[in-house]
Amino acid sequence: MSNGTAKNLQQILDQVPNIQEYLYNNQTGARVYPVVPPEFTNWRDEQHAWRETVCLFDLSYHMTDLFLRGPDAFALLRQLGINSFEGFEPGQAKQYVPVSPEGYVIGDVILFYLEDGTFQLVGRPSVHNWVQFHAETSGANVTDERDEWSVADPHKPRKTFRFQIQGPNAPKVLEKLLGGPPPEIPFFHFTRVQIAGKTVGLLHHGMSGVSGAEFFGDFADGPAVKAAILEAGKEFGIRHVGSRAYATNTLESGWIPNPLPAIYTSPELQRYREWLPANAYEAVGSLGGSFVSPNIEDYYLTPWDLGYGRLIKFDHDFVGRAALERLKDQPHRKKVTLVWDPDEAARVLSSLVTKPKGQRYKYFDLPLAQYATWMYDAVLNDAGEVVGFAMFTGFSSNEERVLALGMVKPEYAKEGTRLRIVWGEPNGGSRKPSVERHVQTDVWVTVGPVPYAEPARRYREQVAKARK
Repeated sequence: MSNGTAKNLQQILDQVPNIQEYLYNNQTGARVYPVVPPEFTNWRDEQHAWRETVCLFDLSYHMTDLFLRGPDAFALLRQLGINSFEGFEPGQAKQYVPVSPEGYVIGDVILFYLEDGTFQLVGRPSVHNWVQFHAETSGANVTDERDEWSVADPHKPRKTFRFQIQGPNAPKVLEKLLGGPPPEIPFFHFTRVQIAGKTVGLLHHGMSGVSGAEFFGDFADGPAVKAAILEAGKEFGIRHVGSRAYATNTLESGWIPNPLPAIYTSPELQRYREWLPANAYEAVGSLGGSFVSPNIEDYYLTPWDLGYGRLIKFDHDFVGRAALERLKDQPHRKKVTLVWDPDEAARVLSSLVTKPKGQRYKYFDLPLAQYATWMYDAVLNDAGEVVGFAMFTGFSSNEERVLALGMVKPEYAKEGTRLRIVWGEPNGGSRKPSVERHVQTDVWVTVGPVPYAEPARRYREQVAKARK
């Protein structure tokens, strides 16, 4: 049986000599943001809008939705997540993080608790796959309904539209759009409002440093709602953000979107891997970056590595709890922003015109330099030891810097620490189609805070105080 005839992920694992090498040379490139045009104006001004005026993000296409219903849905989600479910009620949302039995992250999504008791999971498919598997095999009294991201079929209508307005003028746009002050709702709570004659969900959500909003509702109502938002925002300088700029907003706000799901090796998960089809996200995604290890477990991350330690609550039993209890008092890597030196960034970018073909550094696509599904660039100390990973790298026109989100050992996490990122892949690069022949180079970086953008840090502090 060849890899092409494998029917599930476990069969792929049984056939290939090494799963790391298989994923490192997978033919999938960077994660795409389908349907939404790359730019509506230009990505520089679209980035500036969420810092200086206001912007509209269209999130309707690049995330999978899973709807979970039934009397056992709450208990099932509680059993699979590190989060506390105490006080979680309809009209609320939360970042939801499941881990493997060994305590390593499978992924994270936003979990909505809808008014009719339905749970809606929104994000990358790794968590949806995990929850759907348990829903269908555990005997729980639940039903699941899946609405796949538009990567699978860009022409298929979705069930839900999802728009965000962010930026310092967002409150003014909200007030004009709603005909008065927006409802007073806590962070990550939602209510229903009327826009363009449509009933729309309004989630209190901020990403860029001010109190923003996310609207969601029936997909067919999306065009009318979007038109109303853009019309209300005209006098406040609203910009419609394309997929190129949208993908970079997390560089300033600090969320790492691309951990490798930790599901390839656990003996307890063989049944799950047999359930996952051969075209699942976990099977067709690609590893990339300068960190290369034949041991796939070296790519697994704990919740602490990703900054999710605050979400772990040992007030309930859940998959991976015992492992996390063993790990909680050990040293953990810390999430940081790694700021490229400007002259180092210029050196890498300019190699396209200063060095001959084959001797250039890995191409740096602006504004986001991701070229694989899961990026792991090695971060080195002065002795050349790997002390962490850079996992999401791009250029912020607001900060006028190349920023990389990642994590490092705690002794290297102090702001101002000097480290190096190895940029590019070894031996001229992997066989991924997004990788041209190139040479590696070390890039000097300085450890910075997360979030890196000062407005986002202030807003994060305000939200934390309000929750106390």
